[in-house]
Amino acid sequence: MPKINGNEIRPGAVLEHNGGLWAAVKVDHVKPGKGGAFAQVEMRNLRNGSKLNERFRSADKVERVRLEQKDQQFLYEDDGMLIFMDTETYEQIQLPADLLGERRPFLQDGMTIVVEFYESEALNASLPQKVTCKIVETEPVVKGQTAANSFKPAVLDNGVRVMVPPFVGQDEDIVVNTETMEYVERA
Repeated sequence: MPKINGNEIRPGAVLEHNGGLWAAVKVDHVKPGKGGAFAQVEMRNLRNGSKLNERFRSADKVERVRLEQKDQQFLYEDDGMLIFMDTETYEQIQLPADLLGERRPFLQDGMTIVVEFYESEALNASLPQKVTCKIVETEPVVKGQTAANSFKPAVLDNGVRVMVPPFVGQDEDIVVNTETMEYVERA
């Protein structure tokens, strides 16, 4: 595995540190008045979800880990575990449902997502950036309500609440950004 300097750590990088696999969540480069510069790195453990704040100087070497990304198709949920199938080999894997956090409602039957593997261990899963959902409840359109930045609340078919522009009505399909959980456009 390649070693990188402490000042080369970027958000999203996966590092082997203290015998565990950690994803860099937030990286701040600090140049104090006295002493050398360092990177203050907030990391999340990929196996158990714990967090850690660590300082790395530019002279420190850390192991950078490359994760293999594979497309997996979502099949079903069973006892808090999400069951996925590899679209090429038809092998099935299980991941905990809480791995997706608040984005879990956007996972739809048959959806293809990217699962990251370290050797043969599935560690992380990421949804597509944009997902199409149907609005099941929102206020009716009010004539003359065309203020530039006015949004109204809406409930999607998966139970998630988002803010939508006033011209979007009930039973319409919209595209939602799964990272920011915001309205993008009409579908």
